[in-house]
Amino acid sequence: MKKSRARRPANTSDKSAKINRRSFVKLLPAAGAASIAITSHDAPSGEALAQAQQQTPQKVTKEMLRAAEQMFGLEFTEAQEAMALPGVNRNLASYEALRKIDVPLDTEPATAFHPALPGKKFNTAKTKIKASKTDPLKFKSVEDLAFATVAQLAELVRTKQVSPVELTKMYLARLKKYGPNLFCVVTLTEELALKQAEEAEREIHRGKYRGPLHGIPCGVKDLFATKGIKTTWGAEPYRDQMIDYDSTVVERLRDAGAVLLAKLSMGALAMGGRWFAGMTRNPWQPEETNIGSSGSSAGSASATSAGLVGFSIGTETLGSIVSPSSRCGVTGLRPTYGRVSRYGAMGLSWTMDKIGPICRGVEDCALVLDSIYGPDGRDITVGDAAFNWNPVRPLAQMRIGYVKAEFEQGGNQSNNGERKKMYQDALDALRQAGAKLEPMELPQFSAQSLRIILNAEAATAFDDITRDGRVNQLSGQSAGDWPNSFRTARFIPAVEYIRAQRARTMLMREMDKLMSKWDVFVTPAPGSASLLITNLTGHPAVVVPCGFINNLPQAIMFTGNLYDEAAPLRVALAYERATKWHTMHPNLDKLA
Repeated sequence: MKKSRARRPANTSDKSAKINRRSFVKLLPAAGAASIAITSHDAPSGEALAQAQQQTPQKVTKEMLRAAEQMFGLEFTEAQEAMALPGVNRNLASYEALRKIDVPLDTEPATAFHPALPGKKFNTAKTKIKASKTDPLKFKSVEDLAFATVAQLAELVRTKQVSPVELTKMYLARLKKYGPNLFCVVTLTEELALKQAEEAEREIHRGKYRGPLHGIPCGVKDLFATKGIKTTWGAEPYRDQMIDYDSTVVERLRDAGAVLLAKLSMGALAMGGRWFAGMTRNPWQPEETNIGSSGSSAGSASATSAGLVGFSIGTETLGSIVSPSSRCGVTGLRPTYGRVSRYGAMGLSWTMDKIGPICRGVEDCALVLDSIYGPDGRDITVGDAAFNWNPVRPLAQMRIGYVKAEFEQGGNQSNNGERKKMYQDALDALRQAGAKLEPMELPQFSAQSLRIILNAEAATAFDDITRDGRVNQLSGQSAGDWPNSFRTARFIPAVEYIRAQRARTMLMREMDKLMSKWDVFVTPAPGSASLLITNLTGHPAVVVPCGFINNLPQAIMFTGNLYDEAAPLRVALAYERATKWHTMHPNLDKLA
């Protein structure tokens, strides 16, 4: 039941109310939604307050305040409005002062998200991991190795059957030949790559072998800072941006001996596949410009799928590793939030961004993660849990659930029957591999309402270009693109954002309760409801190809407990070994 409120002045007409609401909407980004009903505890009182009210320009009027109340589902009395109005205007002055502070883009908020609930402890004792033994790979020329896995390439490099320089030159040639038509390369780092490959070759020749990434050519999404090399974020306002340091991921890849071939395309400011040069193409259907690679790690997935790099690094906030990996028929690992340092990576959502590998094999993801994870003293969200990979862990001893309802549903698509059969075959393959699958359900929680967390944080990250108009340079200007999202998010009250974060804690508790029963659960990808839930809670997931529909790859997803990427990787490896899908690669003749 609503409280009664004092009568408004009789001379407040509908016409003036409309004008004032219009004025309010124009001013609201400056006024700040969060301050509507809040005054500072340190505000003056009595005579000092009255003087302050007289001296403070009233940019926000009562009518604007009333329009805001309606927008935010509030209803104050006349007296309450009169009391709040001076504080709202004082807060406006604070906002204006804040906007004059030059906040560098790599500055994080003074708060941090940790996916583990209080009291949770994780194993910190690390054991040395190594790849499983692989069958000798026969090849006539280095070109035959374009689609080889990291594990296969590493064995050839370690045993000196192929040199890092040979591999690097082969991949560079493919990047030059196919990259332009796939729109998957922003900057080719040829000079650096050859230098790193030559150094790796010298070290290996001297007997100094650093491990499975030594001499392996790779690419990184173009949001990782690389000193002396452009970092464009795929966006027009930053296409000439140079950052004067290396990101932690780039440093760790270099320390592991990997060879950096290219900065790979990403959707502008990490949305979709469109960047300032065009839409990243899917190598399975490159002629279809509207397909892209479905997700902002588009270039990483496309280049890996097309055999232009040995492996790549992507990022995910809400599907940008899972979705393009699924679409391009490669394996993607989204690690636990806080597993890999985000230092030097473009911040989109400080409490949701994650970094992970995109590869042509499950075990490759384990090898890459082992080289890049762990604390670096720069990103305070990174946990100190160990990553211990065991590729021979018996599946029969693992608790594996599957979200039965998601495998049975298919919507009204014409390929519903085909989709159901594909996933039934996938589950049967898992059972034949030794997995004991039990049906399960996801938490019944309004996770969609928590998407405002991402919207608010992204709008904050790029508030400066929204204010100065550079956001209008982005090629995507539709209702679903960042410019409109950034503007819309300006109307999210701080109170609602913090409420969403509190509700997020409740979701974390629900997932903690659920995952206490399982080591891994299986879902379709990328359309599972778990994708949003686990991106909010920070749980790791692995996607691998499981078939084709309409000549496009499809995928299945394995989700594990916090800081336990090894479990979903193990189940995914069993599935990979039981099927043929990872051995299938796109025909690029049409791109030549």
